[in-house]
This record gives sequence, structure tokens and C-alpha cells, in this order.
Amino acid sequence: MLPGSLHVGGGDRVAEWLTIVIRSLIAFAAMFLFAKLIGKRQLSQITFFEYIVGIAIGDMAAIIPDQLQAPLYHGLLPMAVYTALPILLSFIALKSKKARDILEGKARVLIQNGKILEDNLRKERMSTDELLEHLRAKNVFQVADVEFAIMESNGSVNVMLKPDAEPVTPKRLGLKVPAESQPQVVIMDGKIMDEGLATIGFNRRWLKGELDKLGVAVENVYLAQVNAAGELYVDLYDDRIQVPEPKARELTHILLKKAQADLELYALATENEGAKRDYAAMAKRIESVLNETEPYLRH
Repeated sequence: MLPGSLHVGGGDRVAEWLTIVIRSLIAFAAMFLFAKLIGKRQLSQITFFEYIVGIAIGDMAAIIPDQLQAPLYHGLLPMAVYTALPILLSFIALKSKKARDILEGKARVLIQNGKILEDNLRKERMSTDELLEHLRAKNVFQVADVEFAIMESNGSVNVMLKPDAEPVTPKRLGLKVPAESQPQVVIMDGKIMDEGLATIGFNRRWLKGELDKLGVAVENVYLAQVNAAGELYVDLYDDRIQVPEPKARELTHILLKKAQADLELYALATENEGAKRDYAAMAKRIESVLNETEPYLRH
């Protein structure tokens, strides 16, 4: 552009650019607000209607900066209407099963009692290859292992395996396992997270003591978490440094076993009948403690 052309109409061009920028920011803010009002769902969970509404609102937001001659509300008002409609329909769907089936669709059974329902596959316009692909996504590679499969209204397929094909779990084996709670982040990006420490009942002094045992400084830690058992997991910025895994529970189990063995040995070695009975009773008590705590200490 020639220097002289900057002067001619330059003020009008700057004003026009500024108007476009302002209208773009307003359109983006409106689109963000309307999207928040519609609700937060993953892309795979939205209905076809919500998908269409999202595209329409995005198109309207893109037009607002370009239509400089039209008042701003000409673009914002249709966006508001397209936002209000799915909100209103979602409330109706919550109250009415029939409306919910119309708006969101109905789930359809694809496999029942181990048999593929070909008619339902055709209704969903799903080929056998697509069905097998959905099963593989659930780590199922043999149709013979499937007792029941259903296509949800959002297009996902959920599978129930036959009893003899289900993975072995502690519950099936009759084993008692400790309850797990959410691990808490106590260090992030080299900074101590006091909220996470307070949630699990620890403080900075405890955390620094644990880091000292590992020979690690706080500023060298990228991420640190504490699990339900109070064990600290640490990831360092320098991946070449190997941090030992927590062994507190295993060590406690070993020490209890050693104490039991020592007491049994003392009971055999002593000639004092009273001491022999006491040693044997204490060994039995520790054995009882081991039986009760083994699922926790060796988990």
C-alpha cells in the first residue's frame, strides 16, 4: 500500500476494523454464554437436535462481524432464540417420556440372549462390520461372549458379557479389598497445593518430610499425588531420575510377620510355661491382625 493511500480514508478503515473486532468479540462472548446455558456434554453425548442447534448458533455468530450495516441485535436475537429452544425442550423431555423418545431417540437392543437381532440392525442402518467394530471398542472380540448389547440414543453401544466370559474380580473370588478414595494432588508444577493436603488431613511439614525421604526438592516435582493409604507418588521434571515406589504398606506387613515369627520362636525356646503361653497368645493376636489387614497392606 502506498504511503498516500494510508491517509485517504484511513480513519474510516480504522473505524471499520475496530467495529469488526468489537462485533467479533461480542459474538464470541455471546456464543460462549449461550453454549454454557445449553449445558455441558461431551460431543458423543449430544443429541442430533443439539448438534444442529450448535452449528446454527456458530453460523449466526460468524455472520455478526460481517454484517456491519445490520444492528447487532439482529444477530444476537436469533442466537438467543436458538439457545432458548433446546433448553425449553430439555425441560419438556425431563417431564415426558414420550417427548424424550422423540427428541433424544430410543435405545435399541442389538444382541439378546447371545443372538444378533438382524431386524434391529437394519432399523439402525448398522452393518455387521460396524457392530463388530463397536464390540471391539468394548474389548469384546467374540460375539459368542456377548449376552446382551444395546445401542443407546447417543449412538454408543454397551455390552453385557456372558457370566463365563466376564473378567475375574475380587468380589467373584470372595476377596476383601480396601475401599479406594480419590487421590489428591499435593504438588503441581513445583508448587504445593494446600487444598489437596488439607483434604487428606496432611500438612506441608508431612509433605516435606516425605520428599526428604526420597531426596527430592519441591521445585523439582512436576506432579505429586497422595492416595487413600497415604502413599506419595512423585513425577519429576527430570525423567532420568528414578524415584523409588512407596513400600510403606508392604514393609508394615513384613514387620508384622517377623514379629509373629519371633514370638513363636520365643514360645518354643522358653521353659517358663507362663511366658510360653503369653508368647503364643501374642503370636495368635498378631496373626489375627495380619488376617484382617492383609487386603490393605498387600493391595
